[in-house]
Amino acid sequence: MASAWQKTQEYYSWVLESGDPRTDPWPLVYSPLPVTLLFAFYLFVVALGPCLMRKREPLKLKGLLITYNLAMVTLSSYMFYEFLVTSVLDNYSYLCQPVDYSRSELGMRVQFCTKLALGPALPLGMQIVLLMARVCWWFFFSKVLELLDTVFFILRKKQEQVTFLHVYHHGTMLFNWWSGVKYVPGGQAFFIGMLNSFVHIFMYTYYALASLGPQMQRYLWWKRYLTIMQLCQFVAIAAHSSYNLFTECQFPNGFNAAVFLYILSLITLFLRFYYRTYIRGKQEKLT
Repeated sequence: MASAWQKTQEYYSWVLESGDPRTDPWPLVYSPLPVTLLFAFYLFVVALGPCLMRKREPLKLKGLLITYNLAMVTLSSYMFYEFLVTSVLDNYSYLCQPVDYSRSELGMRVQFCTKLALGPALPLGMQIVLLMARVCWWFFFSKVLELLDTVFFILRKKQEQVTFLHVYHHGTMLFNWWSGVKYVPGGQAFFIGMLNSFVHIFMYTYYALASLGPQMQRYLWWKRYLTIMQLCQFVAIAAHSSYNLFTECQFPNGFNAAVFLYILSLITLFLRFYYRTYIRGKQEKLT
């Protein structure tokens, strides 16, 4: 028993100490404990939230939803821009890109506040900002914020939206990107973040329009194509990850394999959703 506990402690210490030292000081990164507790609380809300709302009227939240969705559009646009621009400026390979663990200007994207404005005695922590790693952290943090999607569904008594696919996708992305920022903040992981940020610009635009009320429904005919865009994104990520499993690429094969298997699960679940919503549902309406 003591030996098993000792091995657990040793493994936990390895998890803590084997991460990228550049990102370890950043919020929620050094230890898996904060995201684990957050995920546990998320499951608690998913399980008990509908019970607490059962005898209550659904909340409207119109103003809050518009603000939240527009904020997510802005954040997604910023992340897509940073992923794209930094990868182009640093000549990233879109087929195989190792992680840049250095503190080079583009690996860290050194940004200095002007000495004319702030003087020469500027603290080092204010002078240096890691860009590719930083935008990976913002992408991870966006997955924390996206847990609010579920909370809003529950508060509005839209329980039919809180499906297994919804909870699985939100929960697993939280841990996937924690490990990405902890161990491989950059490299070809940027490709996943860039595609997903691009898709989320359209997704949260759709949500923002939908939150304006029923009068907007006639402008939301493109929901089906949003799902197709998500599926195309997953296929591109699967192809990208599988390519690097069979070629020489200095990016950890374990991460490529994990991404590939995870994306296959999302493709399966989204195809099932697409069939049940847009094919079988349409057939049932015709009969």
